[in-house]
Amino acid sequence: MAAAVDLVDAYVSALPGATRRLAHAEWGITVAPDAMVGHPLDVGLRIADGLLRAQAYALPAREGVNPWNLLHWNRGTRLVRFACTRAGDIWIHGELPVDAVDERGVDRLLGLVAEAARSVREYAHGLDAEPDDGLGQGWLGTPQPGAA
Repeated sequence: MAAAVDLVDAYVSALPGATRRLAHAEWGITVAPDAMVGHPLDVGLRIADGLLRAQAYALPAREGVNPWNLLHWNRGTRLVRFACTRAGDIWIHGELPVDAVDERGVDRLLGLVAEAARSVREYAHGLDAEPDDGLGQGWLGTPQPGAA
């Protein structure tokens, strides 16, 4: 485990932006808002019980986000998954066995956590968009009948 702690510590220390070591085998990373659909993403990392665990609060509870959809999304994810609190807040969780911890594995785990958080945030952002009236640009960018 000591080697994994050293490797994760070196990896996190080299990241741009806000990073912090919270305790032995625990770190915090803040991903900038411009990369995460307008809101920072705080990711916690911890090595315990033979796993490198990552978790991030992705989205507050809100109207229109159906947590049951996240169960379906979980079927297509690897290493990470979506979770929902009773209040409806959305979290991202991921694990990597300590034996698999190397720079590439840590990068992949953190990238998948960020990608999942960005996906659910973009989904929620799309709920706020104006409904498409079905007119306008077609799939090839060609005007559709009735488009202004």
